Amino acid sequence: QVQLVESGGGLVQAGGSLRLSCAASGRTFSRHVIGWFRQAPGKEREFVSAIRWSDGSRASADSVKGRFTISTTNAQTIILLQMNSLKPEDTAIYYCAASSSGTIHTSETWYVDWGQGTQVTVSS
Repeated sequence: QVQLVESGGGLVQAGGSLRLSCAASGRTFSRHVIGWFRQAPGKEREFVSAIRWSDGSRASADSVKGRFTISTTNAQTIILLQMNSLKPEDTAIYYCAASSSGTIHTSETWYVDWGQGTQVTVSS
């Protein structure tokens, strides 16, 4: 089991930036994939971005490409989501999650360990 704790959310004006952090601990392995998902009020949770620890492979949703960047620290225990050019539609609770499948999946069903989430609010 992987324990995940998100931080870095907050209130920002449209066009601004935020950086989310996800601290991972527990049974972490090189084949793990860490993903960021978000859930806006009244909507289903959706994939945002993911990174595979073994080789740094990444994937992002079309809605955030060019604006959001996922990365890890050298110790691979912190997963960062740098969010630039934020829009009001980015407002959501952001969750990080871990998958041991070794492949980057965009469906949340592949992710078994989840953090508690952090609120991001973008004002217009």
